Amino acid sequence: MRRGALPKALLVCAVLVGMYTLTACQGAGRGEAAAVAAPAGAGPTRSGQGPVFLEAEECASRGRAAAAIEEVPCAGPAAAARVLARFNGPLAKGPRCPSATDYVLHITAVDGVSEEDSAPEGYACMRNLRPPHPGDPGMGGGPLTVVGDCVYTERRGVVKETACDGSPARPPEYLVTRTVRTRADCPPSTALYVQVGGGTPIGCARRLA
Repeated sequence: MRRGALPKALLVCAVLVGMYTLTACQGAGRGEAAAVAAPAGAGPTRSGQGPVFLEAEECASRGRAAAAIEEVPCAGPAAAARVLARFNGPLAKGPRCPSATDYVLHITAVDGVSEEDSAPEGYACMRNLRPPHPGDPGMGGGPLTVVGDCVYTERRGVVKETACDGSPARPPEYLVTRTVRTRADCPPSTALYVQVGGGTPIGCARRLA
């Protein structure tokens, strides 16, 4: 028997999961994320633009904890963010999101009666349609560490990102000036190495005066 009509949205289970820490010299990345799941026995609803829920270039409405995120037309008034890239599988094992990503939506698997009303586990790399853009260099937020970001020392061997303008309570101590393949490729001014992932996994950071 076919299930009833698909729900209009996937429920947001957790929004803005706290920033991951960066381990000096060998750390992982940090970011903000929202986990998205469908109610039991139902699949995601598309806006009609494609067969995949939130595929590249599609848009989503703004979601809050215990509220709903919908796939909506990008030109519509409810559109809040655009999908820069969409990948299947867990984030930890998947490709790196584009540098302009503001946040990541983690999408849980939905087992429907057909391919159309099913959705595999995956994640969508999102960019806000309007400011602010926490993923931009120096803004102190977002899921990636990029050139132009600033960090401060949280404890021995561990650093966290902070806004470069000094507006947060924790002022910046280091500036990421370059991303390279190996530490040997960093400039002589480098005082800190941060693992940022992707094809150039090492971030070279100089100490700020």
